[in-house]
Amino acid sequence: MDGFVALVHDLLNESGLNRAHVYCEGYLEVPGWYRPEKKWDLLVVSDGQLIAGIEFKSQVGPSFGNNYNNRTEEAIGSATDLWAAYREGAFHPSARPWLGYLMLLEDAAESTKPVRAREPHFKVFPEFQDASYAKRYEVLLTKLVRERLYDAACFLMSDLQSGRQGRYREPAPELNFQNFITSLLAKAIAVSKGHK
Repeated sequence: MDGFVALVHDLLNESGLNRAHVYCEGYLEVPGWYRPEKKWDLLVVSDGQLIAGIEFKSQVGPSFGNNYNNRTEEAIGSATDLWAAYREGAFHPSARPWLGYLMLLEDAAESTKPVRAREPHFKVFPEFQDASYAKRYEVLLTKLVRERLYDAACFLMSDLQSGRQGRYREPAPELNFQNFITSLLAKAIAVSKGHK
């Protein structure tokens, strides 16, 4: 994921943000409401204001099921914790920060085949019926954005061989990298113009 972090870092700097305001190698903690602090993968902090926070996550097999559940709980929990801390004034005088989530999933037979949901007492929602782990990630990220827990999300898939050469695919147009970075850069440009 280091290449994606570096790319986003460079694009933020090209947008006019001061390089010193983009953190991806240290000083990545911000206060939480349910825990003392949360370490993000990339933060933008300018003039004492939290501008943006991004999580960059990846998953390879073979344990797609356990890892999917862990990633789901982590994504929901991190955003919920940050928004509660924001509500309680932890980042004062910050305007509403921008939150993003970028997920890279191994494009493999085990991640793309249908998975049966367990329904011993109640039916799962239709979008989860026989959904592969790839489809489950797509549903998760779409819901995270539509519920406004994150401002944008990006979902990429790549197999182990072509991924090393920088090749990937974007299975959901709504969750593509262009939408993700355009949303982030709009926030960054607004901030950089406001500080001139």
